[in-house]
Amino acid sequence: MSRRVLAGAAGALALATAVVLSGCGAGGGAPAAGDDSITVLVEAGGHGELQPIADQFEKDTGTSVTFVELPYDGLYNRLNSEFSSGSLSFDVAALDSIWLPTFAEALTPLDDMMTDEVQSDLFPALVTEAQVDDSFVGMPAWTNSEILYYRTDLFEDPAQQQKFKAEYGYDLVPPTTWEQYADVAKFFTQDTDSDGQVDVYGTDVKGAVETEWLATLSQTGEKDMVVGDDGTVSLGDADSLAALDFYTSLLPYAPSGAAQLDWAGSQNLFNQGQLAMMRFWAHAYKQIPADSAVTGKVGVTTMVGGPGGVAGVPGAWYLSVPAGTSKQEKALEFVQYAYDHNELSVDTDLGLASRISVLEKYQDEPGYENYKPLVDTLNATATIPRPANPNWQEIVDSALIPMIQKAVVPGADNQQLLDDAKAQVESITE
Repeated sequence: MSRRVLAGAAGALALATAVVLSGCGAGGGAPAAGDDSITVLVEAGGHGELQPIADQFEKDTGTSVTFVELPYDGLYNRLNSEFSSGSLSFDVAALDSIWLPTFAEALTPLDDMMTDEVQSDLFPALVTEAQVDDSFVGMPAWTNSEILYYRTDLFEDPAQQQKFKAEYGYDLVPPTTWEQYADVAKFFTQDTDSDGQVDVYGTDVKGAVETEWLATLSQTGEKDMVVGDDGTVSLGDADSLAALDFYTSLLPYAPSGAAQLDWAGSQNLFNQGQLAMMRFWAHAYKQIPADSAVTGKVGVTTMVGGPGGVAGVPGAWYLSVPAGTSKQEKALEFVQYAYDHNELSVDTDLGLASRISVLEKYQDEPGYENYKPLVDTLNATATIPRPANPNWQEIVDSALIPMIQKAVVPGADNQQLLDDAKAQVESITE
C-alpha cells in the first residue's frame, strides 16, 4: 500500500472509531524498559493491523508490546533521524516497502527467518521487495493492491445491459481489458435525471498520486518500473507513452479536478455514488460506510489488464528490526510471531494479511470478497514491485507526480512530459 493511501485509510478509521491507544503516542522517546517489553514504531493504519497480534503475543510470551504511532511523514522522519543518530527508541518498525532500500544498512538481516517455506507462502513481488543487496531485511506483515470496484446496481440493470450491448456489441460485464474499461467508462458517464448535467461518471482519473499510473505502466508489459536495476530510466519509451496515453484517455469520463484527485478523494467519489467504477486498493472494500449511497451495491474483481496483462502495484508493509536495538532476541521473536499469526489481522479495520495461505483461506467467505481479486492481481505475471532504489521517494515527489498532474491537463504533450521526467529522474539517480 502506498504511503498516501495508508495515511488516508488511517484517517478514515480515525473518523470512524475512537481509537484508544494504550501505551501509544506520537511522542515516543526511550524504548520500553525491561526484557519483558518491546517498542514497535508504526503508522496509524498499521497499528490496527498489529494490535491483535501484539495482544496474543503478550498472552503467549509475557512480553508486552508498546506501540509508538506516527503519521506517515512523521514515521519516515523519525526513522531517518534515529537511524542517523544511532539513538533508537524502538525495537521493531513497520516500514513501507519503498523505505527498505533507504534503511537497509541499519536493519538486522532476516535471512534465517525467510525460509523456502516462508517464501513459498508470499507473493513473488513481496519476496523481491524484502531483499536488499542479497539480504532479507523485512518480513511482510500485510499487503495490498489495487483491484477493480464496480456498481452492481448499474451492471446488473437489464435496461443498462440492453443499451450497452446495442451500442458496443458485447455483454455488459466488469471489464478485464483497457478497451473494455474505456467502453464501460464512456457508457456509464450519464445524465441520469435529464437536467443536462452528468450525474454518474464511468471512472475517475487520479492526478495527485503515482501508483495508479505505475500499475497501468506494468499492464503494458514494462519489465522495469521507471528505473531498472542497472539504473536505466525507461520513461519516454513506447510502453510508458502507451500507459500515459491510456491513463489520460479516460479524462472525458471522469469528474473534473483530476490534477488534485488523490486516494481519499477518489474513495469519497465512489462512496457517494458518483462513479460507476474505481480502481482502488483492496482494503477499501471493508471501509464502505453503512450509510453510503453504494452500500450493498459494490462488486470487486481483478485489476484490469493492458497489452502485457493484468497488473497492480504491490502495497506491502514490512516488519524490520534495527541492528542497534539491544532487544534483538525479543524483537526477532515478535517478527516471527507476527508472521506465524498473520491470520489475526484479517478481522481488523483494514483487514489485510500478507500470506497467500491466509488470504486464500478466507477468500470465499462472506465479507472477504476483496481477497480473491487481491490474490489474483498480486499473482499476475505482469505485477512487479517498485524499484529498490533509495531515491525512490524523491523520484515520486519530484518527477512522477508532477508529470502526471501536467498530463491530466487537456492538450498535454505526453511524450514531452515523459522525456522531461526521464531527465529529472536521471539527475536524481546519477
